[in-house]
Amino acid sequence: MKKEEPANVETGLVIKQTRSMNCSRILNLMVLFGFMVNYMLRVNFTIAIVDMVPNHKQNVSIEQAANFSTSSLNETNATVSWTQSNPPGVVKFNWSEYEQNMILGSFFWGYVLTELPGGRLAEMIGARPVFGYSMLLASMVTLLTPMAAKISIYCLMFCRVFLGFTLGVTWPAILPLAANWIPPNERSKFMSNMMASTLGAAITLPICGILISAWGWESAFYMTGLVGLAWSILWFNLVFETPADHPRISEYERHYIETEIAKQSKPGTKPKKLPWIQILTSFPVWAIVITHGASVFGYFTIVNQLPTYMKYLLHYDIKSNGFLSSLPYLGKYFMALFAGIIADRLLNSEKISKTMTRKIFTFIGVFTPGILMILQVYFGNNQVWSVMIFTIALTLNGAVTGGYLGNGLDIAPNFSGTIFGMANTLSSFGGSLSSYLVGKLTNNNQTFEQWCIVFWILAGTYMCGAIVFLIFGTAKTLSWNSGPSADEHNGISTNELEAMKPLKNSTSS
Repeated sequence: MKKEEPANVETGLVIKQTRSMNCSRILNLMVLFGFMVNYMLRVNFTIAIVDMVPNHKQNVSIEQAANFSTSSLNETNATVSWTQSNPPGVVKFNWSEYEQNMILGSFFWGYVLTELPGGRLAEMIGARPVFGYSMLLASMVTLLTPMAAKISIYCLMFCRVFLGFTLGVTWPAILPLAANWIPPNERSKFMSNMMASTLGAAITLPICGILISAWGWESAFYMTGLVGLAWSILWFNLVFETPADHPRISEYERHYIETEIAKQSKPGTKPKKLPWIQILTSFPVWAIVITHGASVFGYFTIVNQLPTYMKYLLHYDIKSNGFLSSLPYLGKYFMALFAGIIADRLLNSEKISKTMTRKIFTFIGVFTPGILMILQVYFGNNQVWSVMIFTIALTLNGAVTGGYLGNGLDIAPNFSGTIFGMANTLSSFGGSLSSYLVGKLTNNNQTFEQWCIVFWILAGTYMCGAIVFLIFGTAKTLSWNSGPSADEHNGISTNELEAMKPLKNSTSS
């Protein structure tokens, strides 16, 4: 006999609880590819600049620069070049190293300005237009970058600042969309889509290297810009703000999503005003902000400085360096996906609480890398052990998708964009700080003893960040997430309303 599907009592509809529902699956794919494109638009310049500067300034090939993918992501130390013959008619620029670093770093000038406003804007007008139009504008400015570079260095820097300005809103904007579409116990896997940015970087750099070798540096911007435009067109045709807005969603999928999401919030309405005082005085909010800042500080320190460490301390050649430096990217993404799936299964099984689940995966993703950095102090001068420790540390860091990364959706889904905007703003400054600290400690002093200081700083940062979340983190929805319901506005409290239900039922019977 065929087992009957559970029916929703209120609607009378059969709820098909499947993870492969069409519109939800399309949303997941669009977000995954969206963050890949996001990083394509972000890192294309780090490989293009290799070909933009005259070859007499450098002495490595374009293929080597493409292999040197991780160091290319270091936007403060990405000056590399090549000695390959150039396609005819390619324009070159006599920029000094200072000017090159100013151009590369100008991206962050705009990036840090829009993360917090981007999250709040997505909460107010919707994540679909904020995320979609920011990617569209970023794609358009990418296509204009070659022309801007030929006009003047200042036009080029303006393009880079504007690019950062547009892409800064994308990360916090995606959480309000998840609050509308993804049931609470399925959000960990959804958060792993954001980690696809690492795949975007890993794919873009070698492909751009091939294009540049054949057609010059301008092709890197035209290719990534056109991909971004194509993605933007698909986004506005396939993704909608809520299930109720989607013209092609099935009834069972829409009601399943809406019913599951409604279980998280108490009866009430979304507050019209942002509860700044409650947010800024909330320990669970600051637990997310501080833990995210610590995690990203460690991540950027390792991936940006790992090639330098391998070159000067481990003495790897550049081709081996490029391959080994890419391992943490791949490891982190696959760990993020795996952790998201396992966390969601634990939540659906209800064997342990949601708070405990978030803390376990935060411990794995943030505290454990701190322990591994201590091991690096004692084994970091060995080629094999050092690479293994770095790779394992960054791979485990991907477990944050089941931990604090989506915790803003747990405690305050209505303000998850603002919370993540706060966290990402702090982490952006942390990325710059990490480069400054390592530069100060190792400038003209590339010794293992100096790098041990870096490892101790990383260990302390990772472990302290994790401890803050273990103490103050929670997955319970906070009271200020929802405003008073219509009945409360009429002078009837929620408790009184619940007490009246039995009386109403007995009267009707």
